[in-house]
Amino acid sequence: MRDAGLKYFLWPMIVTGLGLALCFFLGWKFTGNLAGALSFLLIGGILSILEISLSFDNAIVNANKLKTMSPVWQKRFLTWGILIAVFGMRVVFPLLVVTFAAHINPFAALHLAISQPDEYARMIHESHLSIAAFGGTFLMMVALSYFMNKEKDVHWFRVVEEYMCKCASIRGLQIGMVLAIVLVFAVCLPDEKASTFLFSAAFGLVTFIAVDLVGRILDKKSSGIGAAARGGLGAFLYLEVLDASFSFDGVIGAFALTQNLFLIAIGLGIGAMYVRGMTIMLVEKNTLKEFRYLEHGAFYSILVLAIIMFVQALTPVPEYITGSLGAGFILVSLMSSMRYKKRQV
Repeated sequence: MRDAGLKYFLWPMIVTGLGLALCFFLGWKFTGNLAGALSFLLIGGILSILEISLSFDNAIVNANKLKTMSPVWQKRFLTWGILIAVFGMRVVFPLLVVTFAAHINPFAALHLAISQPDEYARMIHESHLSIAAFGGTFLMMVALSYFMNKEKDVHWFRVVEEYMCKCASIRGLQIGMVLAIVLVFAVCLPDEKASTFLFSAAFGLVTFIAVDLVGRILDKKSSGIGAAARGGLGAFLYLEVLDASFSFDGVIGAFALTQNLFLIAIGLGIGAMYVRGMTIMLVEKNTLKEFRYLEHGAFYSILVLAIIMFVQALTPVPEYITGSLGAGFILVSLMSSMRYKKRQV
């Protein structure tokens, strides 16, 4: 049983060893002494743990979507998708943020990250308002779409979730609720920041609607050619945007520990590999079906993360609070699932 569980984390452990060794090498290269190398090694490990603690819900949601996808697209997400997640979100995304913020080309942004890491980090933090508005809006739509679903018949907090299911028939209610919350936070911001917040939130909303629409169109087209073809490109795009939204918080938080882009990429990349391992285990072991409320805990965690991202537009929120709340919902939902399972025996 232990060996069966180990197979899902063999590659993450290999990547951990290589990644930490690379962190040590980078530290030696940048500082030229043992203390600096050990400091880089420690920060790389902390970043990995940070990413894992923030991504339990990501793995559960990925598994929930993957189980509806064809084996071909499952494999593509777990190969191409992880490359996009590790390289795209942990390296390319921060470079693109600085590219647009400073109106320079990506190569100049890369040079800035190497030669002036403090200035690079400052630009990333100045873009945090836009990132929080976009990510918070997208993730809130993801969470509300799960709970406000007429076909949902399993409820954890029964009174609340049954009421939300009944409200699913009200056209545009999800969008209206999200926009109302966005407006509340925008009113609390200074005028010069409010417009940026509103624009980014609107972009997040449009992105969710576009990705959802593309997924529905592609699924509808594939429905006539057999169930094996369903859950392909549309679901893949949805998961990639979802993973990007989850990654925003970790990438921004990482700059509080270090301004070294490469160290951040390695540390968060190690964490992303464990998320991949957890996702595969959840799918293959059919864990979501075995633990009745685990999926609910993940979506409550997403809803909390979305609210925290909005709050971060007003005031900083420590990463340990974000990670603790997310892990807390998942842990409680796991315990509730185990109690339910015991009652059914």
